[in-house]
Parts: sequence; C-alpha cells; structure tokens
Amino acid sequence: MRAVVQRVTRAGVTVGAERVAAVGRGFCVLVGVAGGDREADADRLAEKVVGLRVFEDAAGKMNLGLLEAGGELLAVSQFTLLGDVRKGKRPSFVDAMEPEGARVLFERFCDRCRALGARVSTGRFRADMQVELVNDGPVTILLDTKQTF
Repeated sequence: MRAVVQRVTRAGVTVGAERVAAVGRGFCVLVGVAGGDREADADRLAEKVVGLRVFEDAAGKMNLGLLEAGGELLAVSQFTLLGDVRKGKRPSFVDAMEPEGARVLFERFCDRCRALGARVSTGRFRADMQVELVNDGPVTILLDTKQTF
C-alpha cells in the first residue's frame, strides 16, 4: 500500500456539490492499494500513519503524533498513486488492486486507524472527488509498505 500523508490545518472532500467529509488540524492521507497487498499491509500502514511524530511539541520540535496533537485524519482512496510512468507519458495502473479488493483494504486501513484512537473521516470510494487542503508546514511524507518499513 502507498500513502501520501500531509499535515494539514484543514481538509475536505466534495463530490459534486455535496461536502462529504471535512477535518480540522491533522492529516490528509491519500491511500493507494496495490495488487498483492494484504490485511497486514493495511494494519502496518495505519499504525505508521497514526504514530507519525510530525506535530510540534512545546519546544517547537516535531515530536508529537496525531493523537497527542488532538488531530483528525481524512483518508481518501486514490488508485492513481500506483500509476507507473517509467515508459511513456501515460500512466499504467496495472499495479493497482481491483476495486472491490482495494475497497476492503482501504476500509481496513480506516478501521485500524479508528481502533488506534484516530478520528477518521473519508472520501467516497470510486467517486470523482475534489480534495481541498491546507498543507501545514508544508509537511508531506511518502509511505510504501513494500519499501519504507
């Protein structure tokens, strides 16, 4: 699984004219599920995201996790994170998991984040979404369960 984790002051998702999710200070996490990913990948990714210490403590050091900072998490499924552009200029998405399997693992990621104590809102799976956010810092972390941990 891949994730782009952005520390935000606020973020939201709109589908059509409907605002389907919004969070204040916390994370906006774009999540891509690859073919071959398993439940263990969703669990490990959730634990890494919720535990990321990228919020400033009283001394101004990035030393606090999402829960300690009182933050919220907006999770957005995004299969395009698996886009491969090594050949040509049009992305290939053959590495992305088929939609129903991806939905199951995306939901498991969200459920695991909740079980760890995070307040989680989500976009709408497979919808054409508009994601709005204010990146705080900016702080952006790339995670891949196959490479980074």
